[in-house]
Parts: sequence; C-alpha cells; structure tokens
Amino acid sequence: VGIEIPKIEVRFEHLSVEGDVYVGSRALPTLFNVTLNIIESILGLVRLVPSRKRKIEILKDVSGIVKPSRMTLVLGPPGAGKTTFLQALAGRLDQDLRSSGRITYCGYEMSEFIPQRTCAYIGHHDVHHGEMTVRETLDFSGRCLGVGTRYEILKELSKREKEAGIKPDPEIDAFMKATAMAGQRTSLVTDYVLKILGLEMCSDTLVGDDMRRGISGGEKKRLTTGEMLVGPAKAFFMDEISTGLDSSTTYQICKFMRQMVHIMDVTMVISLLQPAPETYDQFDHLILLSEGQIVYQGPTQGVLEFFEYMGFKCPERKGVADFLQEVTSKKDQQQYWFRKDRPYSYVTVSEFVQGFNSFHIGQQLESDLRVPYDRSVARHPALVTEKYGISNWELFRACFAREWLLMKRNSFVYIFKTVQITIMSLIAMTVFFVKEMHAGDLEDGSKFFGALFFSLINVMFNGMAELAMTIFRLPVFYKQRDFLFYPPWAFSLPIWIIKIPLSLLESGIWICLTYYTIGFAPAASRFFRQFLAFFGIHQMALSLFRFIAAVGRTQVIANTLGTFTLLMVFVLGGFIVARDDIEPWMIWGYYLSPMMYGQNAIVMNEFLDKRWNTQNNDTRINATTVGQVLLKSRGFHTEDCWFWISVAALFGFSVLFNILFIVALTYLNPLRDSKAIVVDENENTNKKESSSGKNIPGTDLPVRNSMDATNITGRPTGRGMVLPFKSLSLAFNHVSYSVDMPSEMKSQGVEEDHLKLLRDVSGAFRPGILTALVGVTGAGKTTLMDVLAGRKTGGYIEGSISVSGYPKNQATFTRVCGYCEQNDIHSPHVTVYESLLYSAWLRLPSEVDTKTR
Repeated sequence: VGIEIPKIEVRFEHLSVEGDVYVGSRALPTLFNVTLNIIESILGLVRLVPSRKRKIEILKDVSGIVKPSRMTLVLGPPGAGKTTFLQALAGRLDQDLRSSGRITYCGYEMSEFIPQRTCAYIGHHDVHHGEMTVRETLDFSGRCLGVGTRYEILKELSKREKEAGIKPDPEIDAFMKATAMAGQRTSLVTDYVLKILGLEMCSDTLVGDDMRRGISGGEKKRLTTGEMLVGPAKAFFMDEISTGLDSSTTYQICKFMRQMVHIMDVTMVISLLQPAPETYDQFDHLILLSEGQIVYQGPTQGVLEFFEYMGFKCPERKGVADFLQEVTSKKDQQQYWFRKDRPYSYVTVSEFVQGFNSFHIGQQLESDLRVPYDRSVARHPALVTEKYGISNWELFRACFAREWLLMKRNSFVYIFKTVQITIMSLIAMTVFFVKEMHAGDLEDGSKFFGALFFSLINVMFNGMAELAMTIFRLPVFYKQRDFLFYPPWAFSLPIWIIKIPLSLLESGIWICLTYYTIGFAPAASRFFRQFLAFFGIHQMALSLFRFIAAVGRTQVIANTLGTFTLLMVFVLGGFIVARDDIEPWMIWGYYLSPMMYGQNAIVMNEFLDKRWNTQNNDTRINATTVGQVLLKSRGFHTEDCWFWISVAALFGFSVLFNILFIVALTYLNPLRDSKAIVVDENENTNKKESSSGKNIPGTDLPVRNSMDATNITGRPTGRGMVLPFKSLSLAFNHVSYSVDMPSEMKSQGVEEDHLKLLRDVSGAFRPGILTALVGVTGAGKTTLMDVLAGRKTGGYIEGSISVSGYPKNQATFTRVCGYCEQNDIHSPHVTVYESLLYSAWLRLPSEVDTKTR
C-alpha cells in the first residue's frame, strides 16, 4: 500500500580518534607508578609538568558511507581499530578518547537525536544475569526497549488496507499485531530471535556465571546479540559476534541476518576476525581496516580487483578473508605479489589508501560524499528522540518483576541471612538471660546497655550482605543503563521496596526471640517501639551499604570503604565514646552518624520506662531517676520526644542514602584502565641486544622421555623447549555425565529426573598424537574436558577413566595434567612474564634449578 519502512544511512567524514597512553613499564600499576601518575596529572592540570603520556592514533582521517539494506563486513587484523570504529559510529566512544570529524545519520548530527536508541552496539563482553534463563533475558530486553515505530506503521497500514479494500493474510496480520504491542511480559519477537539464533534448545536454561552452571560460551555470545535484536533499532553495529562459535553456527546467524537486512531495510555493520568463505559470501559490502586507516570500502566483489590493481593476487582456493588479513601485513605480503616484471617492495598501508583514492570505487565514494544527504523531511522517522522505549510506570513494573525473579533465584542468600540472625538472637538471649538482668539499679544498667549495643551491631551487620550483592549486579546495570534500557531510579526503587518486607521479617525475628528473654521493658508499647527502631536501623544499614557499593564499584574498594564507614559510624555512635567525651571540633561527626540515632532510640525506649524510675541518690549527676542517670552518663538524650526524632532521622537517612545511591548510579561509570599499552622500542632493543648471542636458559634442554629420545615416528628427537617427563596415555570408557533436570524444563512436562549432557562416551588419547576435539557449540566439548580433568563439582559421573592403565586418582592426576579452560582468569595486576614465572615456581618439580625455571 505504498508505506516505506524508515531507513538509516550513516556517514562519517574525516573521522579521527586518538588517546593518551603510558609507555613501557610506566603503564604497570605499581604503587610507585600510580602515585607518580596522580601527582603528574594534578601538576598537569595547572600546566606545571608536561604529561609523560604518549599520544596514540587509533583511527586516522577515515571517511565513508554505510548504506541501509546491505550487510557490511568490517575486516582487519587485531589492533586495526575495528572496535573503536564501530563504537564511534554507534556514539559509544570511551570518554578518555578524543575524536574529531563528523558522523551523521540521514544528515542529522548525533546531538539531534538519541543514538543509543536509534542504533544498537553489540560488544565483545557477554554480561548477563546468571540467575535468569535465556528466554527471560530476551523478554526483559524486549520489554524495556519497546516496539519503536512498529505500532505507528501498523496503524497506518491497517488504515490504508481498509481504504484499498485489501484483506491481509491472517497469520501475518496476527504476527504484526503481536509484535507491535509494547510492555508485554513475553513477546513473539523473543521466539523469533531464539529461532534465528538457534537458541530454542537452551531457551529455558539458566545463563550461568562463574558460580552457576549455565549455557555454553557460544550460546552466551548469541544471547548478547539477541538481546539487542529484540529491540526496535534500525542500525546494528556488531563487534566480533563469532567469538566462541563454530563456523556453521556463524554462517547460519549471518544468513538470517542477511534476510533480516534485505527484508526489513536494516543498516548492519558486523566485524569478524576470520570468517569462513561461505560466511564472507553473505556480505554485500566490505570495509577493510589496517593501522587505523580504511584500505578498501565498497562492494565485496570489487576488493580482489582493487588488490590486483595494486599488484597483489589472491591464489585460487584461498579464502578471500584470509587473503585480505595477510595482504596488508609486512610478514605475509610478498607471497601474493604477481607483477613479475617489477621487483617487489613492501607496500605500506598509507600507499594502499592512496591507491584506493585513485581506484574507481574510491573515486565513486568520494563523489557520493560530496552530495549532502537530502534533509527535506521535517524529522526522519527512524531517528529516535525519546530517551526510553516505554513509559516510566511500565519501566518500573518491568524492573520490579525482574527484581522479584532474581530474589527468588537467590533465595538461598535470604534464607541464610534469616537463619544467621535467628542463631545470633539465640546467642544474644542466652548471654543476656532474663534471670541475670535486674532492672532498676545502676550496676545492672551497663548489662542492658551491652545487650542493646549487641542487638544494634547484629541488625546493622546483617545489612552488610547488600554490599556484595549490589557489586555483583553492577556490571549488567552499567551495560543496560548505557544502552538506555531503563533509568537508574527504575533499577534502584524495586530493590528498596522489595527489601522492606525482609527488613520487617529480620527485625521481627530478632525482637521476638530476644525482647522478653533478655528482659527489656515489659510494656507492649515499648516492644513495638523497639521493633520500629530496629526496622529503621535495618533499612538505614541496607541503603547505606547499597550506596557504598555504588560509589566503590569494585569488591575491593567497596569493602574498604564499607569497613571504614562502619568504624566511623560505630566510634561516633555514642556508646564506644560518650557524647561528652567527643572533642567539640568533632561533634558534627556525632550528629552525622546514623548509628547515634539508632542507639539513642533503643536506649531511651528502655531506660525511660517506669521500672527505671527509682530515685537517684547520686548527687554528681543532675537527674531524678536511675534511668536518666544511666542515659546522661553516656551523653544520651532524656526527653521522650528524642525517641521519635531518632526514628524519623533513621528513616530520613534511609531515604537520603537511597537518593545518593540513585545519584551514584546515574553519574559514576565502571572503573577501568586504558586498554592500550605502547611497548617502549628502546627497552625492547636493549633487551634484544643483551639476549642476542647468549643462550637463554631453559630453551635448549636435552629431551628425555620413556622412549629413549626416539619419538613415535622412529626419528630421533632433537633439542627443544621440553622438560623431562614421563609419557602417559589417557583412556575413558562408557563415560556419562548428567545433572538434575532444571525446574523450568520439569514445569514444561519433562518427566526425567536427570538431564544427560554426555551419553556413553569412550575414547583414548596417546602420547605424541595431537587430538582435535570438535563439535558444534553446545555439543558437550567443555563438559567432556571438565569431566576428564576432574573439574566437575556437581552432577553425576558414570564410567571409568584410566591413566596409563591405572584408575585415575584426582589428587595425583592434577600434578601431571594441564587444563587450559576457555575462561581467561588471570591476576590483572601482573605482567605476562610474571604470570608464567609464578606458574613455573608452583608447577615445576623441586629438582629444576632457578636458572632453568
């Protein structure tokens, strides 16, 4: 009926990106370097000392056009600037980087619309909530991102169809109506995305994390892609989405993406490191990056013609993508030179760029860039100007539903906290038992003070778990905040509201078990007033630790800040140091300490009861009753109105810390260091000179093994980097591995108790034979490796594993086995060399001397 789907054309002109990095050993985060860097940066602000950082150019004056309805591939070796290029186009450049040039969407500058909602950037890192299933993750993403222009287009379509008397296909009509409804808990789009990404098999499996078994690495990568595909974005920038995927899965995904791009007129740019030939053929356009410059930009069919124009030919049966990666490299370039009439000399990247500018595709691109985009339309319909996809109320409902789900999945933590406070209250009631506590005289007043202070500490410390749980949630929050899934208040309000019943429960358990067993004031009103005070203290503690977590942002910093804050709050709380003993210049700290108000509320509630109204015989303290004497001896207030002031202050602090939590979430970004480190050429040259001509210890050891220096092929082995060891074979027979059936699958009618991940697998690995373990993503490669290496801590393993004919003993097997997992877990503050040296110290036998190590 003549409706055109809105399209997006992205132009970038003279785009340059640069950053500052420390050179060589100055980049190491040693205490000396960090101190020096801080001093330098402060002096640099007032222009007293020039910066020791070196400028590094990531992108150098690149220009081009990304057109809609075409699959664009970004190729280039690692470090060519692919990630920075995609981030620049998506408007998501790191704040530490400086950029110049112009990027426009359909002729509009980035400041004229909201790029995070108009386009979707899919990065390297797979950051998800491990407690949610794949389907729940996609449903939440789709619910927050909304439906964009789908609803308006459907309305216009229905109107025009009626006018033209067209009866739509009922199935297509139902699908379009279902996908145009915003704010739905589940969506047809989710099912569609699960299908095109091949995730239906694991749709009801938990995503998993370091501590939870979940989906495979390749499935996690596809989930990261799917999280943005369920949204209404019209431009996609995907950064190396094939990491961890087998070539057939990558091909299937690219094939579906191609259909989506051509049918829906989407703008799509995908960077891949080394795509297989069949995957490469799915793309229409190619951008080839090298050393931060664009070597070629145009149709994929024209790239070989361009390199032949430059004197390089791709051999037959050689993958085009592999050829393109190697032809710009100094090491591999020469083999492709085919002009035998001219001597070969290395062609630099800058010479390729100049060659492309004189090539007919480059000249066509230049003339296209000269013609400005037609901005005759008032506002382009594909460019989004609203910050969030759905209304504030719907955002709150979506976040609240997710928070409730996460709380149910983390139920163990909350049950543990409840059991912990129950055990502590049983300890408290036996230590301060009612028969030992006599009210009404000064001597026993200190016991009641101790019991109240112990209660206060326990209720306050019970909130400390909030710090670790908030830190754990922050990486996903930062990702979703930056993609404008929801505002920070929509994340923090549900956390606050959902914890109120928990506070009531935990405070209630403490009060019910300790109040009458310790022997506090028996009046019911006093009981409920103490309950109200403890509820206020617990709420204040939870919100304080949440705020500290948002400020600290990492476990180490937040724990340090949390411990320091607790110490300050305790010391200035009025019990450890009485108010009268605090120096006048520090008294502001006393009134700022939330614990002071909690302490005041609970001691006043107890000591202003009528059973402490015995006449005071001590003339040194100006007070009429024993209760008032006890309060004044520690500097506490004696007027009853101060109880309500203290309770109000506790709830006020709770509100204040929650507001500060929202502010911290809004303005603070995750802590991360600059990724680029420039190696100092001088240092390297000196090292090379000192090592040349010398034999590096450990690289030329005689090979000794059980085969008397003869390998399997019968040839005598030479000298190499091999330490003496005994060859072993590994055999496994009828190995099966199963886990308990996930509750989500049981709820869908699966009757088995166990889910089998390995079924009756047998095999053998022999010394001197390199074995490849292959299979599609999710086939069970990692599971088999984990079982053989003895890394599985849960589940059920059947079958036998033997090492050189003997049954495998895990305690000794770890000494002869090296297991390289797919997770790269390293200490972030040591160099590569230091990591290897540390490993050598721990893993090599004691006979090997230090020099050889």
